[in-house]
Amino acid sequence: MKIYESLKDAEQFLSVMMNGRSSKDEDVADTVKKIISDVRENGDEALRRYTEKFDGQWPEKVVFNRTDMKKAYDNADKQFCMALEKAKENIWEYHIKQKPSGYEICKKNGVILGETVRGLSRAALYVPGGRASYPSTVLMNAIPAKIAEVEEIIVLTPRGEDGKADSDILTASYIAGVDRIYLVGGAQAVAATAFGTELIPKADKIVGPGNMYVAEAKRALYGIIDIDMIAGPSEILIIADKNAKPAYIAADLMSQAEHDPKAAAVLLTNSLELAKRVAGEIENRLKSELRNEIIEESLKTYGGIVVCKDMAEMLETADDIAPEHLEIMLDDPLQYVDRIKNAGAIFLGENSPEPLGDYFSGTNHVLPTGGTARFSSPLGVESFIKRTEYTYYTKEQLIKDSEYIEKIAAAEGLFAHKAAITVRKERDCYAKNSRYSEKDG
Repeated sequence: MKIYESLKDAEQFLSVMMNGRSSKDEDVADTVKKIISDVRENGDEALRRYTEKFDGQWPEKVVFNRTDMKKAYDNADKQFCMALEKAKENIWEYHIKQKPSGYEICKKNGVILGETVRGLSRAALYVPGGRASYPSTVLMNAIPAKIAEVEEIIVLTPRGEDGKADSDILTASYIAGVDRIYLVGGAQAVAATAFGTELIPKADKIVGPGNMYVAEAKRALYGIIDIDMIAGPSEILIIADKNAKPAYIAADLMSQAEHDPKAAAVLLTNSLELAKRVAGEIENRLKSELRNEIIEESLKTYGGIVVCKDMAEMLETADDIAPEHLEIMLDDPLQYVDRIKNAGAIFLGENSPEPLGDYFSGTNHVLPTGGTARFSSPLGVESFIKRTEYTYYTKEQLIKDSEYIEKIAAAEGLFAHKAAITVRKERDCYAKNSRYSEKDG
């Protein structure tokens, strides 16, 4: 893992790390565009055709209900179920605090203003499958949706390598309260839930990570269906000083590098000695890691150790990068929470490694990547709700405020807007001055 002995020396590396991992692939975009068009026009026939093409075959069983999930849960390893149940408790406890409520303002003049908050009708959760299984992703997506009171939660996930549904995904879905699972994946699954087919119902929103084709499908279909975010490769940034433990830092950097050859793992430190020790730890540990080829490729291209001149430079650089995961391995780490403006999730102290957030602590692991933490937030309960505003005015108050409304409408040149106010005053005057009532016409 390369060491850059100053921020200036690291400029090119940081530029590539921040800007070179999530560029749009035009070939992928063209392929996804064709898939979307085909699914929109041909529905399940296209869905089946692309599933057979990319996954090898159409599953014998495609739809799984709560009974199927319960069967998997009953047959699952009990310790695994207990771990998921404990994780669910933590995730629920954390996210329940996010649940918003509506409000109503009743003014003395009879005006009533308010806002209602309700869950979406149907949310689709994309859970990657195939060679890997991510039951934690089910929990992280479904539990906030349940708290938001989404009426129906469905999971889209590719079949496993054996052609069947992954039992861990079924088990986690049962625990999280998922209503149905569809054993289909890829861009075709995203398109199906955006438009609705005979097999897969149309959803209001799709959330969850996926490969580049899934990400591109979400990007292309946004507006037809709501999405959580366009997730890029994973990333971790660690801030540490000379007192931090090199073994902990090396392990945490490698834990993210194993995700993907394009994953980024960066250490910012004000100690050259620590930088060298961390690089040595990584070299020693790499040989024994099962996914060492992925880790090595990731660290070679998108991994680096940057020696900064002081704490201020480390904090400023961290905000510029706006990482998905930020670990702070400094004395009294809690003092730095409010000094960091841009990060998806912050892990404080040497005993708070990033995998805590991936699996168990309760915070969400669906986080903004690629610097988007500058303006976006982790997945949460608010991701699954919609707000509706309402207004009630008495005639007396409308007439009283009419001159202000008419003035603004006229200034904008929207005279039909103005007339919608004026007609109510004129109608009121007509009724008062006429010997016929409005009821009489």
